[in-house]
Amino acid sequence: MTTTAIKQTQVSSGSSVREISFDRILFVTGAWALALVWLLPLLYAVWTAIHPSAYETRFDLFAPLTLENFVEAWNAAPFARYFVNTILLVSMILSAQLVLCTLAGFAFARLEFPGKNLLFSLVLLQLMVMPDILIVRNYAAMSSLGLVDTILAIGLPYFASGFAIFLLRQTFKTIPKELDEAARIEGCTLLGLLWRVYVPLAKPTMLAFGLVSVSHHWNNFIWPLIITSSTETRPLTVGLSIFATTDSGIEWSIINAATLITSGPLLIGFLLFQRQFVQSFMRAGIK
Repeated sequence: MTTTAIKQTQVSSGSSVREISFDRILFVTGAWALALVWLLPLLYAVWTAIHPSAYETRFDLFAPLTLENFVEAWNAAPFARYFVNTILLVSMILSAQLVLCTLAGFAFARLEFPGKNLLFSLVLLQLMVMPDILIVRNYAAMSSLGLVDTILAIGLPYFASGFAIFLLRQTFKTIPKELDEAARIEGCTLLGLLWRVYVPLAKPTMLAFGLVSVSHHWNNFIWPLIITSSTETRPLTVGLSIFATTDSGIEWSIINAATLITSGPLLIGFLLFQRQFVQSFMRAGIK
């Protein structure tokens, strides 16, 4: 190799290193900017919630700490009832989704029946339909069933998830068919095969979907707001919105305390199980 070629190689390698460093700087800067955009409102909510209302708009490092905002928020609205309603709601939806979608995913992955491809195409079509488009029809259906203002009415439209069916079908199709044959030789029935072979191997996928489902329906707002009208059925999101607009006026310290009360369980759960959360998504193949 000539001296000129060596110099050109050194120049090109040096420029590539500078490009990599510049890209790294842009990536880190962008990541920190997004982190601050997400973190600053949370920090403000925490600050106002644990300090008296006089410090809502000014920062004082030596400001006195207090938990009175949480006590006032809890006593100002029936948050205990809202918590019970929300826990019942997300548990009911997740249980129904896991049962129905596991059966459907197994049928699409391993069984043969007429119209299988057409039905699965309709399942995929559901993924492209926004739930808000169906609010009027869902309300009419719940009204005809006499379920308006019930927790069942909030969850019933979400019992069958096209995303869960697709996800579990893809997971089941990766399981070797030799396991089916071995289980059937041992005298395992079809449901036994599903329960003893497919469900244990699909637990990471089910956990990943469960985290998504609980998070989504814990924070769901539009449909519960429309279908409920009483304290006995309102979930946390609806209860918080009514509390913030009618019960607490403009006391941001109390409003933010109530916000932390409602979002705290999800935030703490994510922080505690962050590693399992990420690992479940990676194992399930969700990008």
